[in-house]
This record gives sequence, C-alpha cells and structure tokens, in this order.
Amino acid sequence: MITFVLASASPSRLRILQQAGVDPLIRHPQVDEDALQAALPAATPHVRVVEELARAKAEDVLGREGESLAAEARTAGADTLVVVGCDSMLLVDGRLEGKPHTYERAMERWRKMRGRHGVLITGHALMVADLTGDGPLVVSSSGTDTSDTTVHFGAPSDADLDVYLRTGEPLECAGAFTIESLGGWFIDRIDGDPSSVIGLSLPLLRRLLEAAGIHAHQLWRPELRT
Repeated sequence: MITFVLASASPSRLRILQQAGVDPLIRHPQVDEDALQAALPAATPHVRVVEELARAKAEDVLGREGESLAAEARTAGADTLVVVGCDSMLLVDGRLEGKPHTYERAMERWRKMRGRHGVLITGHALMVADLTGDGPLVVSSSGTDTSDTTVHFGAPSDADLDVYLRTGEPLECAGAFTIESLGGWFIDRIDGDPSSVIGLSLPLLRRLLEAAGIHAHQLWRPELRT
C-alpha cells in the first residue's frame, strides 16, 4: 500500500489528483521560491530552475514532516511513502515568470503577453521511501522532470483585465493566469498537456512513478482498483 503526499498548497493541483482517483495527504512546503531562484547561477537552464524549485518543495516537506508522515502511513498499513513537489513558470521573451503576487505586476505582464504566446514549464520532483523497516526514514528512489505546454493568450481589454485581476484569482499563479476558471475566457488555445497548465501534469507524474517502479493505478482509491 502506498501513502501519497502532495507537497503543495494549490487547490487546483489537489483537484486534478482527486478527479484522477487519488486522495493525497496535503502538506504545505515552506520554501522561499524567490530566494532559491536568485541563488542559482545566472546561466541555469530554464527547465533546471523549475526542477530545482519542485525538488526543494518535496525535500522541505520530507525533511520537516517525513517521520510523522511515515508513522501515519505505517499506521494506515502502507509500506511505501511517496512525496511529490511541483512548480510551474511561464517562459516569455526568454524570461521566466512566476507568481505576480500583486495587481500591478499582473497587469504589467498581461499587457505584454496578450495576443501572444508563452511556454509554461511544469516541473515535478518525486521522492519515494520504503517503510518496511523500523529505522530512520530513507529515500529509496527520487527523480525530477519537466513538461512544457505552449499557451496562446487572447487579447482581453484593459477593462476585462482590471476586473479579472481584482478578483485575485491569478495573483498566486505562475504567469499571472488561470485556465480552468475565470482566466479561461482569455486563453485562446494550448498546445500540450492541459493538466500541466492547471499545475500538475498527470502524464509527467505517471512517468516519474514508472521510473520508480510504481504503477499509476496503485495511487487510486481502493474502490477503483477492485
């Protein structure tokens, strides 16, 4: 049996997993993303930046809460603990854009990218621990990878953008946009994996699980596996 932990505070990522048959434990990483990104060498490839952010989130949760998660998992009868960290950033004009945080910054970005396209890079970091022993928690397998999806933005008016941004919906989203809710009005199309644009790529997660010797269905609710 596997206990699966999502190292993310994102409701969208949780919703993707739940709709895909998975009920993860939720733990919020405590990572200063801006400081971590600033500490990386200037020439760090874009995909590596996203991978490192995802890895830092998984490592933070496992480092701070690993033993308590292992105890909870063993009590539930699990013999394996899996933690996944996630990150997404939008690549526009050769520059990675994360969360805007403020109305002003989000408006500035939208005025630059409306009517154009950007590449959303989504990264996942997977860490697996064997719980069959009684010793300290040890990671038996880990991996990181990214996927990219091209997002074609519409050209919303300043009036629409003003109302959209004042809802606060996209201020804590990579690239200052959402696709699954109000922001869907302003996205013309995407080329690639739709789930990655929402924040968690199911195909990417499946590949990382397979590399660790885990089948996707092993994470599904018991009633779906009978």
